[in-house]
Parts: sequence; structure tokens; C-alpha cells
Amino acid sequence: NTEDSPLAQDPSYADIADNAVIDKRGRIAARKGLETLTSDKYWLGTDYVHLIHEFFDESGNEKIFSFGNNKILSGVHTLADETPSSYTVSANDWRAVNFNNAAYFFQRNQEPLIYTHAGGVQTFSAYTGSATPTYLWCNEALAAYGRLWVVDSSVDAQVIYWSDLLSGTDFSGGSSGSIDISKAWPDGADSVVGIAAHNNLLIIFGKHSIVVYQGADSPATMAITDTVPGVGCIDRNSIQHIGTDILFLDDSGLKSFGRTIQEKSMPISDLSGNIKTEFIDIIKNRTGPVATIYSADNTFYLVSFPANNLTYCFDLKGRTENGSYRVTRWPSSAFFSFETLRNGVMVVGNSYGLSSYSGYSDNGSAYRFKYYSPGLTFGDPSRLKMLKKLRPTLVGANSATVFLKWSYDFETFYKSQEFTVGAQTPAYYNVSEYTVGEFTGGELTSRRSINTTGDGTVITIGLESDINGSALSLQEINVLALMGKIL
Repeated sequence: NTEDSPLAQDPSYADIADNAVIDKRGRIAARKGLETLTSDKYWLGTDYVHLIHEFFDESGNEKIFSFGNNKILSGVHTLADETPSSYTVSANDWRAVNFNNAAYFFQRNQEPLIYTHAGGVQTFSAYTGSATPTYLWCNEALAAYGRLWVVDSSVDAQVIYWSDLLSGTDFSGGSSGSIDISKAWPDGADSVVGIAAHNNLLIIFGKHSIVVYQGADSPATMAITDTVPGVGCIDRNSIQHIGTDILFLDDSGLKSFGRTIQEKSMPISDLSGNIKTEFIDIIKNRTGPVATIYSADNTFYLVSFPANNLTYCFDLKGRTENGSYRVTRWPSSAFFSFETLRNGVMVVGNSYGLSSYSGYSDNGSAYRFKYYSPGLTFGDPSRLKMLKKLRPTLVGANSATVFLKWSYDFETFYKSQEFTVGAQTPAYYNVSEYTVGEFTGGELTSRRSINTTGDGTVITIGLESDINGSALSLQEINVLALMGKIL
């Protein structure tokens, strides 16, 4: 929580929570790391993977695409160039969708591409045998309700086109069509940033407002059912379905559509209130597209700012009393693009190529887990406190060195003491039948008592450790202090 006064915060908040997640038991814990999957990234060069997309069709054919270095690549361990011959790619801001046994790739000012298992990657004109209309040279697409929906989210984007039923390349025949929403914006002139489908609704995100159409399964007769002025979307990549809701980024932070059962309206809630000022600042000063993912297995929503080398992790298991999600920060981390594969593996794109979100090191390198408390006054900020002992309880952290820190009265200089957690050899139950690690003898629990020195009216506690091979969860820190005179 970086919004409230440090003296007014509940001790369950953190002032700093870096490279951390909220684990399944509700403890603050070190995030998982990155394990490199790609061994040959020749075609990626010195660039990073800007987008990952998994294709699969009804015949069981699968292929993983990645986009970077102005190329369309495929593969995991070895990246192969799939860019059509005589096709020049000018940027890496692609939108990829699967529809009716084909993958479609869109980018502004580029002729769209289509991939099928039989034909490979082709331009629309090569696939259909006719010229591709320029309005399809766009950068936003959605596969929903048996059609492909496209729009160019440029400055004057107002017209949304939909394809014929079950035909992702036919935008002129059959039941294809378009709609101009320039007169539908509730808050004056706006332009389309992204589109989403939810519960038979077509949700159109503008920069500063939102328009919702019902009956999108029959687009020729769909009608406006709701509008939301004053709230928009900053980046189409931020839109993520989380089952019964949709998350997206607005100029003022992370937002949510929360549907009610009895009413048609969809109220907006702010989910990043605990870091509002910090989060708005980085949104406004971003220099490129964001990357996001919703992970059902990890129960979090990640938003990465690749140009800033910074990722925020919003825990979706519950909200704080102000309606915000609990949030941690992953600084200096190579999380630049995401995709959750059908087998459940979360794949991350970076300059190494593709990595899996697993293990507890970043491609073989350690990363620093940090936790710092808000200012602790023990209910009486006027009294002097003499800190006597700190007693942290850690789970995991096999053989790790832990640094316990404390300071008084908001000083930036921390006193520190380190200790090493003991080694652990887990006992596995029935390894041949159950997955290794599912049934174990229990993670190592370490309790230490650290003698401390000094005094002050406000105490700040910190804990740091380099994560390099083992998980770490912080169960609790008991703070023993003597209360002195009133100052």
C-alpha cells in the first residue's frame, strides 16, 4: 500500500513487496522464476518476444507462434521464421486470434495474415485470391459469436466490421457488415481502442468511454444496451477475461466490469486503489504497449510494462476493505509477453525467447525478494519504542541467506542482521502414482530470534533474500519491543 499514510496502515499491508505473490495460504511469498525453453533464438536476434500465441484446430494440430525482430516465428526450443516471402514486417504490435481452424494475425498498416495447418502463413490476398480491403489492415480483432470482428484503433477509428458467419476472410458477402459508432459515444468524440465479448454482449472500449451492444450473435439487429462515460481503455492488450468478469486498464488504473444478476447495468470498480498514484504515473509515462495475462492456476492478473522492465501482480483471490486487489511488484524482471497454453503451462516471452513460469530462478540467475512493513507504532505514536527482538517464521527458503532489517522514524538507513536457513530434504509419498511434490513430508519451517538495538517512535521492519532454487514464504514476523516514555 503506497497510498495511505504509513502510520495509518494496518500491519497486514506492506510498504514494499517486490518479486512476491500471495500464495494459496494467504502468505506473502517469493514469485516463481523463469526457466528458459528456447535453445536456438537466431531469428529473434537481440530483440525480445513481443507476443506469444498458441494455435490449435479441431484435428488436434497445434503450433506456438511468437512475434519479435519484425518477424513471425514458430516453435519453442528452436524459433523458425514463418514470415511469408516478399512480406515486410514494420513493427511487432500484432493481434493474433484463432477462429474456425485458422489463426489470424493483424497489425496496423500491414496486410493481415492467415495461418492454416495445410497452407502455412499466408496473406489474405494469397489465401482468397483477391485484393484485401484496406480497412482490414487494422490492429484489433475479436473472434466471437461465430464471426471475426475487426477495427483499426487509430485516431479516427469509428467503424467496426464483422465477417460472414464462420468465414474469417469474407467481409463483403453473406451476413457480413459494419457499424459506425461515432454517434454512440456517451461523452463526446472518442475512438475505439479494443473490443471484447461477454454474455452475448459486444463491449467496445474507447479511450474515454465504453459502449455495450446486446444481441451480438445477430449483429445486423444488435442494439445499444449500456454506455459508460468517463472510463475507457488505454491499451487493447490490457483486456483480459477472468471467467465471470473482464479486467482492463484505464487512465486511472485497473478496472473491472462487475455484472449484477438482476440488472443490465455493469458498474465499474477500481482495483488498483492501494497503489493508485504510483500506478497512474507509470501508465501515463509508458512508452510502448503493455502485456497482460490472467492465470487461473496462479489466481493473478499480471500487467507488464516492458519498456520499464516492471511487472505488477494483482492477486485475484480476494479484495481489501477498499475494494482493491492485493498487489505486489516485480522489478527488473524479464516478463515481456505471456500466453497460457492448453496444458496449463504459462509461457513468458523475453530476450531469451520463450521461458516457462516455473522454478525459483530467472533463467539460472537469482532474484531478490523484498518485504518491508509500514511504520509500526503499536497504537501509540507518541511513545518511545525500544526494539528488543524480531522473530520471523519462514516456510521453505532451503539453505537461503536471509537479511532481517529494521529502522526507526522513517530513516532510510537500516540496521541489518543475516542468518542462513537450514537445508531440507523432502520426503515424497508414492512418487510413482502421484506427481512429485504433491505429497511431501512438509516444507521446512524456520523460526529465528534476532536481537535488535536502537529506539524510536516508529519502527519499520524488512526482510530480504536472494531466491535461487527454493521457494520462500513469510508466515509472520513477531516484533518484541518495550514501550518507553511519551516524547
